[in-house]
Amino acid sequence: MPTLAADDALADCLRSLESQTFDRFEVIVVDNSGARRVKSENPRVRILANDRNLGFGAAINQGFHASHAAYLATLNDDAVPESGWLQALFAAAEARPEAGMCASQVRLAGSDRLDSTGMLIAADGSSKQRDHGEPVSSSAATDALCPSGSAALYRRKMLDQIGLFDESFFLYCEDTDLGLRARRAGWECAYVPAAVVEHRYSHSAGRASPLKAYYVERNRLYTAIKNLPPAMLLRAPFVSLARYYWHLASIFEGRGKVAEYRAAGHSAVLLPFLVLRAHVSALFRLPRLLSDRRQIRKTARLSSREFRDLLARYSISVRQVAAL
Repeated sequence: MPTLAADDALADCLRSLESQTFDRFEVIVVDNSGARRVKSENPRVRILANDRNLGFGAAINQGFHASHAAYLATLNDDAVPESGWLQALFAAAEARPEAGMCASQVRLAGSDRLDSTGMLIAADGSSKQRDHGEPVSSSAATDALCPSGSAALYRRKMLDQIGLFDESFFLYCEDTDLGLRARRAGWECAYVPAAVVEHRYSHSAGRASPLKAYYVERNRLYTAIKNLPPAMLLRAPFVSLARYYWHLASIFEGRGKVAEYRAAGHSAVLLPFLVLRAHVSALFRLPRLLSDRRQIRKTARLSSREFRDLLARYSISVRQVAAL
């Protein structure tokens, strides 16, 4: 469990873990605040303190290396799981050895709406939470492409094979990248509706901010270059242009992330510069991204065509991406 704010939300999260019906687990809190804010007298809780914010993926990787458990459960510090959360995830993973990941039913805190039942992906590498904003009653019962890292379970055997979270992402989309690498290697993702978590959406970095806009766009490029099949990767820039159009159109409809960004008082004029900055960053990192792409191909069990067909089953249009 990475934390930056280390505030009352973290305290609520830790209290909720004390009531889990499943008892064979330890809690590793990775304090990214740089100020050693996290304190706990619970003997089950271990605290790893960093001198600076290393990012979400690096913090999760620290916790993984500090443990020898067969499974790694990731949980945002602003998420509160119900008492049966870990039991449901563990039971699902034990029943399906081919599932390297399990997705929780993540609900928006204080509402009867869903945050995530797994992830969906657009043709340009943009990813969104499946069923985000939908009524809880509409929760899907099918498998997911991959879980949201806000509340997920990963099999150690899978992580030893494909690698951990990409620390260069720093914030956002690293769960999609890991999930795509896992699916390409032939692992499945179980959706576990009984594993219920309430989440304060984007508590750490804000619902819509310049910081989030930059990292989401940059890491979308990282994800696409590393993971998309060749035909999709060639089309991705043109698909992105369509997404930018729908983002612009969504402003006038008063919905979507760009409208939310404007409502938060941020200037829309800044957005093109953030997009440009994201592309420049991806260009400078291109040699490493291409090297990662070649490494992913070495562990692949699905052909490019099979992987493209898999992504199509869990696709979302760029118009829908802009509207959410």
